[in-house]
Amino acid sequence: MTDLDTPGLWEYRSAHQEPDDFDDFWQATLSEAADIPVDVKLVPVETGLLTVDVFDVTFAGFGGAPIRAWLRLPRAVSGPLPAVVQFHGYGSGRGHALDDLLWASAGYAHLLVDVRGQGGGYAGGDTGDPSGSGPSAPGFLTRGIESPQTYFYRRVFADAVRAVEVLRQHEAVDARRVNVFGASQGGGIALAVAGLATDLAGVFVQAPFLCDIRRATLITDTDPYHEISRYLAAHRTSVDLVFGTLGYFDAIGFARRATAPAWFSAGLMDDVCPPSTVFGAYHAYAGPKQIKVWDYNGHDAGGSHDLATALAAFGTGLPRHAES
Repeated sequence: MTDLDTPGLWEYRSAHQEPDDFDDFWQATLSEAADIPVDVKLVPVETGLLTVDVFDVTFAGFGGAPIRAWLRLPRAVSGPLPAVVQFHGYGSGRGHALDDLLWASAGYAHLLVDVRGQGGGYAGGDTGDPSGSGPSAPGFLTRGIESPQTYFYRRVFADAVRAVEVLRQHEAVDARRVNVFGASQGGGIALAVAGLATDLAGVFVQAPFLCDIRRATLITDTDPYHEISRYLAAHRTSVDLVFGTLGYFDAIGFARRATAPAWFSAGLMDDVCPPSTVFGAYHAYAGPKQIKVWDYNGHDAGGSHDLATALAAFGTGLPRHAES
């Protein structure tokens, strides 16, 4: 194991405290984003599939930057449909039109959203990030870290909230049954959306990233968190500035404001997103919640078993009093 044992995880509570103006900062950010029309464009994609329709989606994200996504709809199921907005892992992208057919195959409208500037390392992405930043370590975690106004994830989280709006506005979607889903970075983004968007039907996060960030930098030397450590090794006097910025983006702050039913998953041998950081967000989560712990798994957590849980969870709903 890379972190606390199971009893220690259940006892652990994060010391993270978000800044006093956290809510004001995000209200101003989302208001700034809302000043620009969402300007959704959907282009049908010929895939040869018989049961799923795929659309190439572009919408205006934070600052008006074009954000790309795939929308997949089950062909044989009439609306209004339950829906899933999915956010991908670090450095990845929306991939190919034929990827990720699970949710549409299960009868959901499925929007898989690019993270701006990513997609060069794993599944391809098609969304740039026109905003610049000051000096940063290789990767994305320290881009614009000199200020919360310029930090990379300010734009990403605002884009993600806009993505939920995009799917809710689609004529085939039941706006009351929109869920968010993500693994690793996608899980951290999903938690941010859960704290910023209203009336979500459900949240599923698998080994979520961006939780309890300062603790993560102290207990793992694995990327991406190690990007922060490398940056601070070169910028020795910037520790307070860096964690002052990150205080606005730690998923624990969003978890404290989230009320939708949530399902978490963690692997006890995860050295990328240590399980105590996941439990830090889990314990802080304000809404009804469950967590599944996988004793002998790492950053994959429950893998496909988690997908089966998510399908059952989003399909049946979680009683408001449930917690385990």
